[in-house]
Amino acid sequence: MEAKFFRFLKIVGVGFKARAEAEGRLLYLKLGYSHEVELTVPPAVRVFCFKNNVVCCTGIDKERVHQFAAAVRSCKPPEVYKGKGIMYIDEVIKKKEGKRSK
Repeated sequence: MEAKFFRFLKIVGVGFKARAEAEGRLLYLKLGYSHEVELTVPPAVRVFCFKNNVVCCTGIDKERVHQFAAAVRSCKPPEVYKGKGIMYIDEVIKKKEGKRSK
């Protein structure tokens, strides 16, 4: 799949980590030390984790990439971690340029 749209999310907080599995089809978010969320990625989107706190959502459909990034952002830690909320540093959106003919 050739990706045209990218959305990067950086997770900030103690004990919050992310990892991608199954060739970008599953995303695991560790929210705190005991709580883990599994997100299934839609067909037109792939997910990569560069480090354990940078998530890259990529795909060919801009709307689906943005929608999945919003789903990741909506994941919050359980109430056990009062006052220690998760924070996502806002993303960089890049559009890959196609080949130019001479």
